[in-house]
Amino acid sequence: MLAYVDSSALLRVIFGERDALPQFRELTYGIASEILKVECLRTIDRMRLSLPLPDEEISSRRALVFQALRKMEVIPLGPAVLERAAQPFPTTLGTLDAIHLSSALLWQESEGRALALLTHDRELGLGAKACGLSVHGC
Repeated sequence: MLAYVDSSALLRVIFGERDALPQFRELTYGIASEILKVECLRTIDRMRLSLPLPDEEISSRRALVFQALRKMEVIPLGPAVLERAAQPFPTTLGTLDAIHLSSALLWQESEGRALALLTHDRELGLGAKACGLSVHGC
C-alpha cells in the first residue's frame, strides 16, 4: 500500500494502541511531511512529563519514530507546501492539517499516482476525502 502517514496514525502504532490502523502493516511505501517528526517527538515528550514514562520507554519510543522516518519519503516543509497550505480548502483545517494535506496533494500531483491517507484526525480525513484522496482511519 502506498500512503501518506500523519502523526496520529504513527503514534498509535508506536504506542501499541489496539485501535492502530491495520493498513499501517500493509504499508509498502510511506510518505510524510517533515513535521511528522516534530509532532511525534513533542507528543512523546509531553507524555514523558504528564504520565510520567521511564527513560527507557521514552528512548524506545523516540527510536521507533526515527526508524519509521528512515523508511518513508519525507516531504520537506518548503515554499510550495507552505503556499498550498495557505490556500483555501473545501473543509475547515487547522494549520498542521493543512500542511499535511498540502504535502500529500503536492506529492500526488508531482508523481501522478493515487495516494491514500492514514489518519485518526477527523478534520484532516474529511479534508482529504473532499480533495479526492482515499482515507483510512476516519
